[in-house]
Amino acid sequence: MFLSEQSAAEQRIIDYFKKLNLPIDSVQWNWIPFSGQWGISTSFFQAAALEARQKGTGGNVGQRANEMAAEVAKEMFESDGSLLIGFEKVEAVKAYLNLYFSTSSYANRVVDTVLAEKEQFGRSPRNHQRVMVEFSQPNTHKAFHVGHLRNVILGNSVCNILDSAGYDVIRANYIGDIGLHVIKWLWNYLTYHKGEEPGEDRYRWMTDLYTEADRRYNDDPEAEPQVRALFARWDARDPELVKLWEQTRQWSLEGFDQIYKTLGVPFDHYYYESEVEESGKVYVEEMIKKGIARDERPDGAVIVPLDELAGTKEKYRVLVILRSDGTSLYSTKDLPLAVKKFEMFHLDKSVYVIDVRQSLYMQQIYKTLELMGYDFAKKCYHLAYEIVNLPGNVTMSSRDGTVVLLEDLINEATSRALQIVKEKNPDLSPKDQETVARMVALGGIKYSMLSRDNTKIVTFDWETALTFEGQAAPYIQYAFVRANSILRKAGQQIPAEGKGDFELSPQEVQLIDLISRFSNEVTRAAAEYKPMMVANYAFSLAQAFNDFYNVCPVLTAETPVRDFRLRLTAAARQAISNSLSLLGIDCPEVM
Repeated sequence: MFLSEQSAAEQRIIDYFKKLNLPIDSVQWNWIPFSGQWGISTSFFQAAALEARQKGTGGNVGQRANEMAAEVAKEMFESDGSLLIGFEKVEAVKAYLNLYFSTSSYANRVVDTVLAEKEQFGRSPRNHQRVMVEFSQPNTHKAFHVGHLRNVILGNSVCNILDSAGYDVIRANYIGDIGLHVIKWLWNYLTYHKGEEPGEDRYRWMTDLYTEADRRYNDDPEAEPQVRALFARWDARDPELVKLWEQTRQWSLEGFDQIYKTLGVPFDHYYYESEVEESGKVYVEEMIKKGIARDERPDGAVIVPLDELAGTKEKYRVLVILRSDGTSLYSTKDLPLAVKKFEMFHLDKSVYVIDVRQSLYMQQIYKTLELMGYDFAKKCYHLAYEIVNLPGNVTMSSRDGTVVLLEDLINEATSRALQIVKEKNPDLSPKDQETVARMVALGGIKYSMLSRDNTKIVTFDWETALTFEGQAAPYIQYAFVRANSILRKAGQQIPAEGKGDFELSPQEVQLIDLISRFSNEVTRAAAEYKPMMVANYAFSLAQAFNDFYNVCPVLTAETPVRDFRLRLTAAARQAISNSLSLLGIDCPEVM
Protein backbone atom coordinates (compact mmCIF):
# COMPACT_ATOMS: atom_id res chain seq x y z
CA MET A 1 0.00 0.00 0.00
CA PHE A 2 2.98 2.30 0.64
CA LEU A 3 5.31 0.75 -1.90
CA SER A 4 6.36 4.06 -3.47
CA GLU A 5 7.36 5.56 -0.11
CA GLN A 6 9.05 2.32 0.94
CA SER A 7 10.94 2.17 -2.37
CA ALA A 8 12.16 5.76 -1.95
CA ALA A 9 13.54 4.93 1.49
CA GLU A 10 15.06 1.70 0.21
CA GLN A 11 16.88 3.50 -2.60
CA ARG A 12 18.55 5.85 -0.12
CA ILE A 13 19.71 2.90 1.95
CA ILE A 14 21.14 1.17 -1.14
CA ASP A 15 22.89 4.40 -2.17
CA TYR A 16 24.42 4.51 1.31
CA PHE A 17 25.71 0.94 0.89
CA LYS A 18 27.22 1.87 -2.48
CA LYS A 19 29.25 4.63 -0.81
CA LEU A 20 30.66 1.96 1.49
CA ASN A 21 31.29 -0.41 -1.47
CA LEU A 22 28.96 -2.99 0.05
CA PRO A 23 27.33 -5.25 -2.60
CA ILE A 24 23.81 -5.03 -1.16
CA ASP A 25 21.02 -4.30 -3.62
CA SER A 26 17.88 -5.01 -1.60
CA VAL A 27 16.45 -4.27 1.83
CA GLN A 28 14.48 -6.62 4.07
CA TRP A 29 11.61 -4.72 5.70
CA ASN A 30 9.49 -5.81 8.66
CA TRP A 31 6.38 -4.18 10.04
CA ILE A 32 6.88 -2.60 13.44
CA PRO A 33 4.36 -4.06 15.96
CA PHE A 34 1.42 -1.69 15.92
CA SER A 35 1.12 0.61 18.93
CA GLY A 36 -0.96 3.48 17.61
CA GLN A 37 1.34 4.30 14.68
CA TRP A 38 2.29 2.38 11.57
CA GLY A 39 5.89 1.80 10.61
CA ILE A 40 8.49 -0.38 8.93
CA SER A 41 11.91 -1.44 10.17
CA THR A 42 15.16 -2.88 8.81
CA SER A 43 18.28 -4.20 10.52
CA PHE A 44 21.92 -3.32 9.78
CA PHE A 45 23.57 -6.29 11.51
CA GLN A 46 24.21 -8.20 8.25
CA ALA A 47 25.58 -5.10 6.52
CA ALA A 48 27.96 -4.44 9.42
CA ALA A 49 29.12 -8.07 9.43
CA LEU A 50 29.70 -7.97 5.65
CA GLU A 51 31.76 -4.79 5.99
CA ALA A 52 33.88 -6.40 8.71
CA ARG A 53 34.56 -9.45 6.53
CA GLN A 54 35.51 -7.27 3.56
CA LYS A 55 37.95 -5.21 5.61
CA GLY A 56 39.27 -8.22 7.46
CA THR A 57 38.87 -6.38 10.73
CA GLY A 58 36.89 -7.93 13.57
CA GLY A 59 35.58 -5.10 15.64
CA ASN A 60 32.26 -4.69 17.34
CA VAL A 61 29.67 -5.58 14.69
CA GLY A 62 26.79 -4.49 16.91
CA GLN A 63 28.33 -1.08 17.51
CA ARG A 64 29.02 -0.62 13.80
CA ALA A 65 25.44 -1.65 12.94
CA ASN A 66 24.22 1.02 15.37
CA GLU A 67 26.38 3.60 13.63
CA MET A 68 25.05 2.56 10.21
CA ALA A 69 21.43 2.86 11.35
CA ALA A 70 22.13 6.35 12.74
CA GLU A 71 23.92 7.44 9.55
CA VAL A 72 21.12 6.16 7.31
CA ALA A 73 18.51 7.90 9.50
CA LYS A 74 20.11 11.20 8.44
CA GLU A 75 19.79 10.17 4.77
CA MET A 76 15.99 10.07 5.16
CA PHE A 77 15.76 13.86 5.23
CA GLU A 78 15.51 16.22 2.25
CA SER A 79 17.87 19.17 1.77
CA ASP A 80 15.29 21.50 3.30
CA GLY A 81 15.23 19.44 6.48
CA SER A 82 11.90 17.75 5.80
CA LEU A 83 11.43 13.99 6.13
CA LEU A 84 10.76 11.83 3.07
CA ILE A 85 7.18 12.26 1.84
CA GLY A 86 4.75 9.91 3.54
CA PHE A 87 6.81 9.44 6.70
CA GLU A 88 6.23 11.14 10.03
CA LYS A 89 9.19 9.98 12.10
CA VAL A 90 12.53 8.19 11.71
CA GLU A 91 14.69 6.72 14.43
CA ALA A 92 17.76 4.53 14.82
CA VAL A 93 17.36 2.07 17.71
CA LYS A 94 19.71 -0.82 18.55
CA ALA A 95 20.99 -1.27 14.98
CA TYR A 96 17.49 -0.93 13.48
CA LEU A 97 16.17 1.87 11.32
CA ASN A 98 12.53 2.55 12.15
CA LEU A 99 10.43 4.60 9.76
CA TYR A 100 6.92 5.62 10.79
CA PHE A 101 4.28 6.59 8.25
CA SER A 102 2.28 9.74 8.64
CA THR A 103 -0.87 8.66 10.50
CA SER A 104 -3.19 10.77 8.36
CA SER A 105 -1.48 9.74 5.11
CA TYR A 106 -1.65 6.08 6.08
CA ALA A 107 -5.29 6.29 7.13
CA ASN A 108 -6.31 8.03 3.93
CA ARG A 109 -4.31 5.62 1.78
CA VAL A 110 -5.99 2.59 3.38
CA VAL A 111 -9.50 3.97 2.97
CA ASP A 112 -8.84 5.19 -0.59
CA THR A 113 -7.41 1.81 -1.59
CA VAL A 114 -10.40 -0.15 -0.27
CA LEU A 115 -12.93 2.12 -1.94
CA ALA A 116 -11.05 2.02 -5.24
CA GLU A 117 -10.52 -1.75 -5.31
CA LYS A 118 -13.89 -2.77 -3.81
CA GLU A 119 -14.39 -6.55 -4.20
CA GLN A 120 -10.78 -6.85 -5.35
CA PHE A 121 -9.41 -5.39 -2.10
CA GLY A 122 -7.13 -7.89 -0.40
CA ARG A 123 -6.40 -9.90 -3.53
CA SER A 124 -2.78 -10.57 -4.44
CA PRO A 125 -1.27 -10.63 -7.96
CA ARG A 126 -1.24 -14.01 -9.72
CA ASN A 127 1.78 -16.09 -8.64
CA HIS A 128 1.38 -18.63 -11.49
CA GLN A 129 1.20 -21.55 -9.06
CA ARG A 130 -1.48 -24.10 -9.94
CA VAL A 131 -3.14 -25.82 -7.00
CA MET A 132 -5.85 -28.46 -7.10
CA VAL A 133 -8.02 -28.79 -4.02
CA GLU A 134 -9.98 -32.03 -3.91
CA PHE A 135 -12.84 -31.76 -1.46
CA SER A 136 -16.38 -32.85 -0.63
CA GLN A 137 -15.89 -36.40 -2.05
CA PRO A 138 -19.41 -37.64 -1.23
CA ASN A 139 -20.40 -41.25 -1.67
CA THR A 140 -23.42 -41.85 -3.84
CA HIS A 141 -26.27 -43.88 -2.33
CA LYS A 142 -25.79 -41.98 0.93
CA ALA A 143 -26.86 -38.53 2.10
CA PHE A 144 -25.03 -35.40 3.15
CA HIS A 145 -25.06 -34.80 6.88
CA VAL A 146 -23.36 -32.30 9.17
CA GLY A 147 -20.18 -34.41 9.30
CA HIS A 148 -19.81 -34.23 5.51
CA LEU A 149 -20.65 -30.55 5.61
CA ARG A 150 -17.38 -29.59 7.31
CA ASN A 151 -15.42 -31.03 4.40
CA VAL A 152 -17.25 -29.09 1.70
CA ILE A 153 -17.30 -25.83 3.70
CA LEU A 154 -13.59 -26.13 4.57
CA GLY A 155 -12.58 -27.03 1.02
CA ASN A 156 -14.58 -24.21 -0.53
CA SER A 157 -13.09 -21.64 1.83
CA VAL A 158 -9.54 -22.89 1.22
CA CYS A 159 -10.14 -22.51 -2.52
CA ASN A 160 -11.44 -18.96 -2.05
CA ILE A 161 -8.45 -18.01 0.10
CA LEU A 162 -5.87 -19.56 -2.23
CA ASP A 163 -7.43 -17.79 -5.19
CA SER A 164 -7.37 -14.46 -3.34
CA ALA A 165 -3.73 -15.07 -2.41
CA GLY A 166 -2.78 -15.34 -6.09
CA TYR A 167 -2.94 -19.06 -6.83
CA ASP A 168 -4.62 -20.59 -9.86
CA VAL A 169 -7.06 -22.94 -8.15
CA ILE A 170 -8.76 -26.01 -9.58
CA ARG A 171 -11.74 -27.12 -7.51
CA ALA A 172 -12.04 -30.89 -7.81
CA ASN A 173 -14.63 -33.29 -6.48
CA TYR A 174 -14.03 -37.05 -6.32
CA ILE A 175 -17.34 -38.90 -6.22
CA GLY A 176 -17.41 -42.31 -4.54
CA ASP A 177 -19.84 -43.88 -6.96
CA ILE A 178 -18.73 -47.49 -6.54
CA GLY A 179 -17.34 -49.68 -3.81
CA LEU A 180 -18.63 -52.00 -1.12
CA HIS A 181 -21.07 -49.39 0.25
CA VAL A 182 -22.75 -49.09 -3.17
CA ILE A 183 -22.86 -52.86 -3.69
CA LYS A 184 -24.46 -53.29 -0.24
CA TRP A 185 -27.06 -50.66 -1.10
CA LEU A 186 -27.81 -52.34 -4.45
CA TRP A 187 -28.02 -55.75 -2.74
CA ASN A 188 -30.52 -54.42 -0.20
CA TYR A 189 -32.52 -52.72 -2.94
CA LEU A 190 -32.68 -55.82 -5.17
CA THR A 191 -33.49 -58.10 -2.25
CA TYR A 192 -36.08 -56.03 -0.40
CA HIS A 193 -37.09 -53.01 -2.51
CA LYS A 194 -36.82 -54.04 -6.16
CA GLY A 195 -38.81 -51.76 -8.45
CA GLU A 196 -39.29 -49.02 -5.86
CA GLU A 197 -38.43 -45.40 -6.68
CA PRO A 198 -37.89 -42.47 -4.36
CA GLY A 199 -40.42 -39.69 -3.98
CA GLU A 200 -39.55 -36.02 -3.69
CA ASP A 201 -37.45 -36.62 -0.59
CA ARG A 202 -35.07 -39.00 -2.37
CA TYR A 203 -32.15 -38.17 -0.11
CA ARG A 204 -33.92 -39.34 3.00
CA TRP A 205 -35.18 -42.43 1.19
CA MET A 206 -31.72 -43.39 -0.04
CA THR A 207 -30.21 -42.73 3.38
CA ASP A 208 -32.82 -44.92 5.05
CA LEU A 209 -32.04 -47.71 2.60
CA TYR A 210 -28.32 -47.41 3.28
CA THR A 211 -28.83 -47.61 7.06
CA GLU A 212 -31.11 -50.59 6.50
CA ALA A 213 -28.59 -52.24 4.18
CA ASP A 214 -25.77 -51.89 6.68
CA ARG A 215 -27.91 -53.29 9.48
CA ARG A 216 -29.05 -56.29 7.41
CA TYR A 217 -25.50 -56.92 6.23
CA ASN A 218 -24.23 -57.06 9.81
CA ASP A 219 -27.15 -59.08 11.19
CA ASP A 220 -27.69 -61.62 8.41
CA PRO A 221 -24.95 -64.29 8.08
CA GLU A 222 -26.16 -65.00 4.52
CA ALA A 223 -25.66 -61.37 3.46
CA GLU A 224 -21.88 -61.28 3.01
CA PRO A 225 -21.61 -64.06 0.37
CA GLN A 226 -24.59 -62.55 -1.48
CA VAL A 227 -22.94 -59.12 -1.50
CA ARG A 228 -19.65 -60.64 -2.66
CA ALA A 229 -21.46 -62.39 -5.48
CA LEU A 230 -23.07 -59.09 -6.48
CA PHE A 231 -19.63 -57.43 -6.40
CA ALA A 232 -18.40 -60.11 -8.80
CA ARG A 233 -21.30 -59.31 -11.11
CA TRP A 234 -20.24 -55.66 -10.99
CA ASP A 235 -16.67 -56.60 -11.83
CA ALA A 236 -18.00 -58.54 -14.82
CA ARG A 237 -20.06 -55.47 -15.77
CA ASP A 238 -23.37 -57.31 -15.75
CA PRO A 239 -25.58 -55.09 -18.01
CA GLU A 240 -28.65 -55.28 -15.76
CA LEU A 241 -26.65 -54.36 -12.66
CA VAL A 242 -24.81 -51.54 -14.44
CA LYS A 243 -28.13 -50.10 -15.61
CA LEU A 244 -29.53 -50.15 -12.07
CA TRP A 245 -26.32 -48.60 -10.77
CA GLU A 246 -26.51 -45.76 -13.33
CA GLN A 247 -30.12 -45.03 -12.44
CA THR A 248 -29.62 -45.01 -8.68
CA ARG A 249 -26.34 -43.10 -8.95
CA GLN A 250 -28.11 -40.35 -10.87
CA TRP A 251 -30.59 -39.92 -8.01
CA SER A 252 -27.64 -39.16 -5.73
CA LEU A 253 -25.82 -36.85 -8.17
CA GLU A 254 -28.91 -34.71 -8.66
CA GLY A 255 -29.17 -34.34 -4.91
CA PHE A 256 -25.49 -33.36 -4.65
CA ASP A 257 -25.95 -30.63 -7.25
CA GLN A 258 -28.80 -29.17 -5.23
CA ILE A 259 -26.65 -29.17 -2.09
CA TYR A 260 -23.78 -27.36 -3.82
CA LYS A 261 -26.23 -24.82 -5.23
CA THR A 262 -27.69 -24.22 -1.77
CA LEU A 263 -24.23 -23.78 -0.25
CA GLY A 264 -22.91 -21.67 -3.15
CA VAL A 265 -20.05 -24.07 -3.84
CA PRO A 266 -18.79 -24.49 -7.43
CA PHE A 267 -16.49 -27.17 -8.87
CA ASP A 268 -14.23 -27.07 -11.90
CA HIS A 269 -13.77 -30.79 -12.39
CA TYR A 270 -15.40 -34.01 -11.24
CA TYR A 271 -13.65 -37.35 -10.91
CA TYR A 272 -15.47 -40.62 -10.28
CA GLU A 273 -14.19 -43.76 -8.60
CA SER A 274 -15.72 -45.84 -11.39
CA GLU A 275 -13.53 -44.14 -14.01
CA VAL A 276 -10.26 -45.11 -12.30
CA GLU A 277 -11.23 -48.56 -11.05
CA GLU A 278 -9.99 -50.56 -14.04
CA SER A 279 -6.84 -48.47 -14.52
CA GLY A 280 -6.15 -49.06 -10.83
CA LYS A 281 -6.12 -52.81 -11.35
CA VAL A 282 -3.65 -52.34 -14.22
CA TYR A 283 -1.42 -50.36 -11.87
CA VAL A 284 -1.62 -53.20 -9.34
CA GLU A 285 -0.37 -55.73 -11.89
CA GLU A 286 2.49 -53.42 -12.90
CA MET A 287 3.47 -52.95 -9.26
CA ILE A 288 3.54 -56.72 -8.74
CA LYS A 289 5.87 -57.10 -11.74
CA LYS A 290 8.18 -54.37 -10.45
CA GLY A 291 8.38 -55.90 -7.00
CA ILE A 292 6.67 -52.96 -5.33
CA ALA A 293 3.58 -54.99 -4.50
CA ARG A 294 3.35 -58.55 -3.18
CA ASP A 295 0.59 -60.84 -4.46
CA GLU A 296 -0.64 -63.09 -1.67
CA ARG A 297 -3.79 -64.29 -3.45
CA PRO A 298 -5.86 -66.40 -3.17
CA ASP A 299 -5.32 -66.75 0.58
CA GLY A 300 -4.38 -63.11 1.08
CA ALA A 301 -4.60 -59.73 -0.60
CA VAL A 302 -2.19 -57.77 -2.79
CA ILE A 303 -0.10 -55.58 -0.51
CA VAL A 304 2.68 -53.00 -0.60
CA PRO A 305 5.06 -53.68 2.34
CA LEU A 306 5.90 -50.02 2.76
CA ASP A 307 8.09 -50.19 5.88
CA GLU A 308 10.08 -53.03 4.32
CA LEU A 309 10.62 -51.12 1.07
CA ALA A 310 11.25 -47.75 2.72
CA GLY A 311 13.55 -49.12 5.40
CA THR A 312 11.35 -47.77 8.17
CA LYS A 313 9.76 -49.38 11.21
CA GLU A 314 6.10 -48.97 12.08
CA LYS A 315 5.87 -45.73 10.09
CA TYR A 316 3.98 -46.62 6.94
CA ARG A 317 3.11 -50.26 7.74
CA VAL A 318 1.42 -52.22 4.93
CA LEU A 319 -0.92 -50.85 2.28
CA VAL A 320 -3.51 -53.27 0.85
CA ILE A 321 -4.21 -52.38 -2.78
CA LEU A 322 -6.45 -55.26 -3.92
CA ARG A 323 -8.68 -57.73 -2.08
CA SER A 324 -8.01 -61.47 -2.20
CA ASP A 325 -11.01 -61.92 -4.52
CA GLY A 326 -9.64 -59.31 -6.94
CA THR A 327 -12.12 -56.56 -6.08
CA SER A 328 -10.88 -53.01 -5.69
CA LEU A 329 -10.31 -50.83 -2.64
CA TYR A 330 -9.99 -47.07 -2.20
CA SER A 331 -6.23 -47.45 -2.66
CA THR A 332 -6.72 -49.27 -5.97
CA LYS A 333 -8.31 -46.12 -7.32
CA ASP A 334 -6.47 -43.35 -5.43
CA LEU A 335 -3.12 -44.22 -7.04
CA PRO A 336 -4.21 -43.79 -10.69
CA LEU A 337 -6.33 -40.78 -9.70
CA ALA A 338 -3.23 -38.98 -8.38
CA VAL A 339 -1.38 -39.66 -11.62
CA LYS A 340 -4.36 -38.52 -13.67
CA LYS A 341 -4.56 -35.20 -11.79
CA PHE A 342 -0.94 -34.26 -12.43
CA GLU A 343 -1.01 -35.42 -16.05
CA MET A 344 -4.16 -33.43 -16.80
CA PHE A 345 -3.35 -30.19 -15.01
CA HIS A 346 0.45 -30.09 -14.41
CA LEU A 347 -0.07 -29.14 -10.79
CA ASP A 348 2.32 -27.40 -8.42
CA LYS A 349 0.33 -28.73 -5.47
CA SER A 350 -2.46 -31.23 -4.91
CA VAL A 351 -4.40 -30.72 -1.68
CA TYR A 352 -6.64 -33.48 -0.34
CA VAL A 353 -9.30 -32.35 2.14
CA ILE A 354 -9.90 -35.61 3.99
CA ASP A 355 -10.87 -36.74 7.50
CA VAL A 356 -7.98 -36.77 10.00
CA ARG A 357 -8.65 -40.46 10.64
CA GLN A 358 -7.27 -41.16 7.16
CA SER A 359 -3.88 -39.56 7.94
CA LEU A 360 -1.91 -42.81 7.92
CA TYR A 361 -3.66 -43.97 4.76
CA MET A 362 -2.84 -40.71 2.92
CA GLN A 363 0.82 -41.02 3.92
CA GLN A 364 0.75 -44.58 2.60
CA ILE A 365 -0.62 -43.41 -0.74
CA TYR A 366 2.00 -40.67 -1.07
CA LYS A 367 4.82 -43.06 -0.14
CA THR A 368 3.57 -45.67 -2.61
CA LEU A 369 3.51 -43.06 -5.38
CA GLU A 370 7.08 -42.13 -4.48
CA LEU A 371 8.16 -45.80 -4.66
CA MET A 372 6.45 -46.03 -8.05
CA GLY A 373 8.79 -43.28 -9.25
CA TYR A 374 6.44 -40.31 -9.29
CA ASP A 375 8.29 -37.16 -8.22
CA PHE A 376 5.02 -35.31 -7.75
CA ALA A 377 4.35 -37.35 -4.60
CA LYS A 378 6.09 -34.62 -2.60
CA LYS A 379 3.61 -32.10 -4.00
CA CYS A 380 0.66 -33.89 -2.42
CA TYR A 381 -0.71 -32.51 0.83
CA HIS A 382 -3.31 -33.92 3.21
CA LEU A 383 -5.45 -31.16 4.72
CA ALA A 384 -6.91 -33.07 7.65
CA TYR A 385 -10.03 -32.09 9.53
CA GLU A 386 -11.73 -33.48 12.60
CA ILE A 387 -15.26 -34.81 12.96
CA VAL A 388 -18.43 -32.90 13.79
CA ASN A 389 -20.39 -34.15 16.78
CA LEU A 390 -23.98 -33.70 17.73
CA PRO A 391 -24.69 -32.17 21.16
CA GLY A 392 -23.81 -34.75 23.78
CA ASN A 393 -20.70 -35.79 21.80
CA VAL A 394 -22.62 -38.20 19.58
CA THR A 395 -20.50 -38.93 16.52
CA MET A 396 -22.55 -38.91 13.34
CA SER A 397 -22.58 -42.01 11.18
CA SER A 398 -24.56 -42.94 8.08
CA ARG A 399 -24.35 -46.57 9.07
CA ASP A 400 -26.12 -46.39 12.43
CA GLY A 401 -28.42 -43.54 11.45
CA THR A 402 -27.10 -40.97 13.94
CA VAL A 403 -27.12 -38.19 11.37
CA VAL A 404 -28.54 -34.73 10.95
CA LEU A 405 -29.31 -34.37 7.26
CA LEU A 406 -28.23 -31.13 5.63
CA GLU A 407 -31.76 -30.24 4.59
CA ASP A 408 -32.99 -30.66 8.19
CA LEU A 409 -30.07 -28.65 9.54
CA ILE A 410 -30.63 -25.72 7.19
CA ASN A 411 -34.39 -25.72 7.77
CA GLU A 412 -33.94 -25.75 11.54
CA ALA A 413 -31.27 -23.03 11.39
CA THR A 414 -33.48 -20.90 9.12
CA SER A 415 -36.46 -21.34 11.44
CA ARG A 416 -34.42 -20.25 14.45
CA ALA A 417 -32.82 -17.35 12.56
CA LEU A 418 -36.24 -16.22 11.32
CA GLN A 419 -37.47 -15.75 14.88
CA ILE A 420 -34.46 -13.58 15.65
CA VAL A 421 -34.87 -11.52 12.46
CA LYS A 422 -38.57 -10.94 13.22
CA GLU A 423 -37.65 -9.63 16.67
CA LYS A 424 -34.88 -7.38 15.37
CA ASN A 425 -36.74 -6.00 12.36
CA PRO A 426 -40.51 -6.67 12.41
CA ASP A 427 -41.03 -4.08 9.65
CA LEU A 428 -39.32 -6.24 7.03
CA SER A 429 -41.64 -7.96 4.57
CA PRO A 430 -42.12 -11.71 5.15
CA LYS A 431 -40.19 -12.44 1.95
CA ASP A 432 -37.24 -10.27 3.05
CA GLN A 433 -37.33 -11.84 6.50
CA GLU A 434 -37.06 -15.29 4.92
CA THR A 435 -34.16 -14.18 2.69
CA VAL A 436 -32.26 -12.64 5.59
CA ALA A 437 -32.94 -15.65 7.83
CA ARG A 438 -31.54 -17.96 5.17
CA MET A 439 -28.32 -15.91 4.91
CA VAL A 440 -27.98 -15.81 8.69
CA ALA A 441 -28.64 -19.55 8.96
CA LEU A 442 -26.12 -20.55 6.31
CA GLY A 443 -23.61 -18.04 7.66
CA GLY A 444 -24.00 -19.44 11.16
CA ILE A 445 -23.52 -23.01 9.99
CA LYS A 446 -20.46 -22.22 7.87
CA TYR A 447 -18.77 -19.99 10.43
CA SER A 448 -19.17 -22.57 13.19
CA MET A 449 -17.23 -25.03 11.01
CA LEU A 450 -14.49 -22.57 9.97
CA SER A 451 -13.84 -20.55 13.13
CA ARG A 452 -12.39 -23.58 14.90
CA ASP A 453 -9.06 -25.11 13.89
CA ASN A 454 -9.77 -27.82 11.33
CA THR A 455 -7.83 -30.33 13.45
CA LYS A 456 -10.20 -29.79 16.42
CA ILE A 457 -13.50 -31.59 16.92
CA VAL A 458 -16.58 -29.42 16.43
CA THR A 459 -19.69 -30.05 18.50
CA PHE A 460 -22.48 -28.28 16.66
CA ASP A 461 -24.52 -26.02 18.92
CA TRP A 462 -27.45 -23.85 17.85
CA GLU A 463 -26.96 -21.01 20.34
CA THR A 464 -23.27 -20.65 19.52
CA ALA A 465 -23.84 -20.79 15.75
CA LEU A 466 -26.63 -18.19 15.66
CA THR A 467 -25.61 -15.73 18.35
CA PHE A 468 -25.52 -12.00 17.65
CA GLU A 469 -23.38 -11.36 20.72
CA GLY A 470 -20.29 -13.58 20.42
CA GLN A 471 -17.90 -14.90 17.82
CA ALA A 472 -20.34 -16.07 15.17
CA ALA A 473 -21.37 -15.13 11.64
CA PRO A 474 -24.56 -13.25 12.68
CA TYR A 475 -22.47 -10.90 14.84
CA ILE A 476 -20.17 -10.15 11.89
CA GLN A 477 -23.07 -9.88 9.44
CA TYR A 478 -24.76 -7.45 11.82
CA ALA A 479 -21.67 -5.22 11.79
CA PHE A 480 -21.98 -5.12 7.99
CA VAL A 481 -25.67 -4.22 8.32
CA ARG A 482 -24.86 -1.42 10.78
CA ALA A 483 -22.36 0.04 8.33
CA ASN A 484 -24.89 -0.30 5.55
CA SER A 485 -27.52 1.45 7.67
CA ILE A 486 -25.25 4.47 8.19
CA LEU A 487 -24.55 4.73 4.47
CA ARG A 488 -28.21 4.23 3.61
CA LYS A 489 -29.17 7.13 5.89
CA ALA A 490 -26.54 9.19 4.11
CA GLY A 491 -28.27 8.37 0.83
CA GLN A 492 -25.53 5.90 -0.16
CA GLN A 493 -23.54 8.97 -1.18
CA ILE A 494 -19.93 8.22 -0.25
CA PRO A 495 -17.96 11.49 -0.37
CA ALA A 496 -15.45 11.61 -3.20
CA GLU A 497 -12.92 12.95 -0.73
CA GLY A 498 -12.68 12.86 3.01
CA LYS A 499 -9.18 13.35 4.30
CA GLY A 500 -8.41 12.34 7.86
CA ASP A 501 -6.20 15.36 8.48
CA PHE A 502 -7.62 15.77 11.99
CA GLU A 503 -6.57 13.79 15.06
CA LEU A 504 -7.99 10.31 14.73
CA SER A 505 -9.62 8.60 17.69
CA PRO A 506 -8.12 5.33 19.01
CA GLN A 507 -11.18 3.50 17.63
CA GLU A 508 -10.60 4.92 14.14
CA VAL A 509 -6.91 4.06 14.24
CA GLN A 510 -7.66 0.50 15.40
CA LEU A 511 -10.26 -0.02 12.67
CA ILE A 512 -7.95 1.33 9.97
CA ASP A 513 -5.15 -0.88 11.21
CA LEU A 514 -7.31 -4.01 10.99
CA ILE A 515 -8.56 -3.13 7.51
CA SER A 516 -4.96 -2.64 6.34
CA ARG A 517 -4.00 -6.13 7.52
CA PHE A 518 -6.51 -7.96 5.34
CA SER A 519 -4.22 -8.96 2.48
CA ASN A 520 -1.52 -10.18 4.85
CA GLU A 521 -4.06 -12.25 6.79
CA VAL A 522 -5.24 -13.86 3.57
CA THR A 523 -1.66 -14.64 2.54
CA ARG A 524 -0.98 -16.26 5.92
CA ALA A 525 -4.19 -18.28 5.79
CA ALA A 526 -3.33 -19.49 2.28
CA ALA A 527 0.18 -20.55 3.30
CA GLU A 528 -1.19 -22.67 6.16
CA TYR A 529 -4.52 -23.72 4.58
CA LYS A 530 -6.32 -22.29 7.61
CA PRO A 531 -9.62 -20.46 7.02
CA MET A 532 -9.78 -20.07 10.80
CA MET A 533 -7.33 -17.16 10.43
CA VAL A 534 -9.74 -15.31 8.15
CA ALA A 535 -12.67 -16.22 10.41
CA ASN A 536 -10.86 -14.75 13.42
CA TYR A 537 -9.87 -11.69 11.41
CA ALA A 538 -13.47 -11.08 10.31
CA PHE A 539 -14.61 -11.22 13.94
CA SER A 540 -11.89 -8.79 15.08
CA LEU A 541 -12.82 -6.46 12.22
CA ALA A 542 -16.50 -6.54 13.24
CA GLN A 543 -15.52 -5.83 16.85
CA ALA A 544 -13.37 -2.88 15.78
CA PHE A 545 -16.19 -1.49 13.64
CA ASN A 546 -18.69 -1.83 16.48
CA ASP A 547 -16.28 0.01 18.80
CA PHE A 548 -15.99 2.76 16.19
CA TYR A 549 -19.78 2.80 15.68
CA ASN A 550 -20.44 3.18 19.41
CA VAL A 551 -17.88 5.93 20.04
CA CYS A 552 -17.50 7.95 16.84
CA PRO A 553 -20.58 9.82 15.51
CA VAL A 554 -20.70 9.71 11.73
CA LEU A 555 -23.81 11.40 10.37
CA THR A 556 -23.88 14.13 13.04
CA ALA A 557 -20.16 14.93 12.85
CA GLU A 558 -18.96 18.18 11.28
CA THR A 559 -17.24 18.25 7.91
CA PRO A 560 -14.50 17.11 7.21
CA VAL A 561 -14.83 14.56 10.03
CA ARG A 562 -18.21 13.41 8.69
CA ASP A 563 -16.89 12.84 5.17
CA PHE A 564 -13.88 10.88 6.38
CA ARG A 565 -15.96 8.72 8.71
CA LEU A 566 -18.47 7.99 5.95
CA ARG A 567 -15.63 6.81 3.76
CA LEU A 568 -14.16 4.78 6.63
CA THR A 569 -17.58 3.20 7.23
CA ALA A 570 -17.81 2.25 3.56
CA ALA A 571 -14.28 0.81 3.67
CA ALA A 572 -15.11 -1.23 6.79
CA ARG A 573 -18.29 -2.53 5.14
CA GLN A 574 -16.28 -3.63 2.10
CA ALA A 575 -13.57 -5.30 4.19
CA ILE A 576 -16.17 -7.19 6.25
CA SER A 577 -17.93 -8.31 3.08
CA ASN A 578 -14.66 -9.43 1.43
CA SER A 579 -13.54 -11.38 4.48
CA LEU A 580 -16.87 -13.18 4.88
CA SER A 581 -16.91 -13.89 1.14
CA LEU A 582 -13.70 -15.91 1.55
CA LEU A 583 -15.58 -18.05 4.06
CA GLY A 584 -18.45 -18.52 1.61
CA ILE A 585 -20.77 -16.32 3.70
CA ASP A 586 -23.12 -13.69 2.27
CA CYS A 587 -24.01 -10.41 3.94
CA PRO A 588 -27.65 -9.27 4.06
CA GLU A 589 -28.34 -5.61 3.36
CA VAL A 590 -30.68 -5.38 6.36
CA MET A 591 -31.27 -7.56 9.38
